[in-house]
Amino acid sequence: MIELYTWTTPNGRKVSIMLEECGLPYTTPAIHIGKDEQFTPQFVAINPNSKIPAIIDRDGPDGQPLTVFESGAILIYLAEKTGKFLATRGKARSDALQWLMFQMGGVGPIFGQVHHFLRAAKEPVPYAIERYGKEKDRLYGVLDKHLKDHQYLAGEYSIADMATYPWVARYEWHKMDLSTVPNVKRWYDQVGARPAVAKGMMIPPPPPPA
Repeated sequence: MIELYTWTTPNGRKVSIMLEECGLPYTTPAIHIGKDEQFTPQFVAINPNSKIPAIIDRDGPDGQPLTVFESGAILIYLAEKTGKFLATRGKARSDALQWLMFQMGGVGPIFGQVHHFLRAAKEPVPYAIERYGKEKDRLYGVLDKHLKDHQYLAGEYSIADMATYPWVARYEWHKMDLSTVPNVKRWYDQVGARPAVAKGMMIPPPPPPA
């Protein structure tokens, strides 16, 4: 059994999508980041960086429990555990890892900054909104150009798609019109139609209104 410590964020939903795609049994202890639960001693013992997601695989290597944090590392671990959604060698593996890192180093951090300055900043910061907004648009352009000739990011459906989809799913948060990037829109609709993706995007269920 896998314990997924998560919340209703794109990074958390990457992992719930992967668990659903792989059909692995898991539980979802919710870490309410709005209440700073990620800073409790109990969670810091799981992830010293106080970020979700993190997992504990109670049936890890050699049957021993294993803790993994950082969403990209978790996706790679689960892919190697199950033999699914990441090639074991060659170009296919390299392609998937490259696009996974593109999300980890670009899409996630930049989209997250756009979300912050558009939705959470106590006052408008025009320079930051412009800077991160332009970079967000550039990243969408990279994705759109690549997806013109590829059904999925790494050719075949992989952990790279699972990592990127939850961030694109918040296109309204970062004021992106997907009709301007038709290849991304086609990919987004195709990935979103997968039953495991739809289910994983609802893990954990949104908290009730305060």
